[in-house]
Amino acid sequence: MRPPRALLIAAYDSQLKWCSPLRTELAERGFVCEAVAPSDLKSALSQSQIADAGFDRVDLRPWDRIVTDAAASDVVVVALAGPIVQRLCHDLAAHLEETSEVGPVLVSGWVGIIIEKITAGYLDRACTDVVAVNSGADLAHFAEVGEAIGIGSDNLVLTGLPFLSRQPASPRAQRPPRTVLWADQPTVPAAPRERRHVYDRLIAYAQDHPDRTVLLKPRHRPGEDTFHRMKHHPEDVLQGVPTPDNFAIVYDPITQLLEDTDLLLTVSSTACLEALDRGLDVALVADLGIHERYGNHVFLDSGLLRTFEQVDADDIGTMSDSFRHSYFEGRDRPPAQVVADRVEKLLASGERPSRAVWETSYVRGVWAARDAVAAGGPTRRGPLWRRVPAAGRRRVVRVSGDARRIVRRALPL
Repeated sequence: MRPPRALLIAAYDSQLKWCSPLRTELAERGFVCEAVAPSDLKSALSQSQIADAGFDRVDLRPWDRIVTDAAASDVVVVALAGPIVQRLCHDLAAHLEETSEVGPVLVSGWVGIIIEKITAGYLDRACTDVVAVNSGADLAHFAEVGEAIGIGSDNLVLTGLPFLSRQPASPRAQRPPRTVLWADQPTVPAAPRERRHVYDRLIAYAQDHPDRTVLLKPRHRPGEDTFHRMKHHPEDVLQGVPTPDNFAIVYDPITQLLEDTDLLLTVSSTACLEALDRGLDVALVADLGIHERYGNHVFLDSGLLRTFEQVDADDIGTMSDSFRHSYFEGRDRPPAQVVADRVEKLLASGERPSRAVWETSYVRGVWAARDAVAAGGPTRRGPLWRRVPAAGRRRVVRVSGDARRIVRRALPL
């Protein structure tokens, strides 16, 4: 009897990082795990990003083969963006209809704190068997949405982020801090002048506290890419700007940097949860204001929002009970273990909650409308998830750098 197969699909480093603990947990249970990235969709994974996520390799494969490989797997961890998760479900449904196979257990989730498109993102992932939810607040919202439109909530599982532990460690940070780490974000803030303001305040902090080490951790190295593309890299913004000896830009993995960090600063990076998980102090800098474009509106109840003036004065907040409960409590096992337990249960029973979702009026309508839009005509009769022939239709996709090529394929929207 062959061992069960797990296919993990990611296109960016944050998605691969989300897959890593799930891969480890599944491998410990006897699954043969394989990581792949779509070669004909937008993606960016450098060798250093792959290594930093704990993988030896990630194979590039065309979309059609990924769908075929997914159908032949026992479990598929889909760490892609929401619309691409739904597209995989759409294409897999068509493949399984043709082959009459039961198909894999599909797992999806969010690679970080959800700061936008909370409802749309859930509905894109609702067509999978296990929807791994990061917080109690998110779970309540998703369940309400699912019930409202008739797709139910049987596939929702409160897990927490896979790279977090079951509950945060006791406070261990040195006060006042000796090492301060800024977790940079690719597009927050987006404006170059706002980014320069943030970096200038960090440099001023380092100058005012010469006994402290201040580290700026960019989201990626120059020339690399992430899901949210950075237009104004710190090295470009600070080129020619004098900095004190106790200030440095570093590229070590965030998990390594947190080992020697006392205080993590950021605007709204998910790294704040990793820091809290390790018992570190966290300050979510709100000098630019509290706004959806910064993503810090979701931290209003965290107790961690601070100004640079407060940070300078070592006026650091503590995590609120409500925030702690939402992101860290209410579960008795590590997140990856919760997901793997649910996967094994579904494999043993043969249940696939997603199939009932695929047959709901809402999903059938959405898939039919997308097929019609893709075909440029009215919805056809018959199964609503069938691919629409793309005779003569052309699609432009990014392949590498500035290169472009035309691919004639039946790729649903």
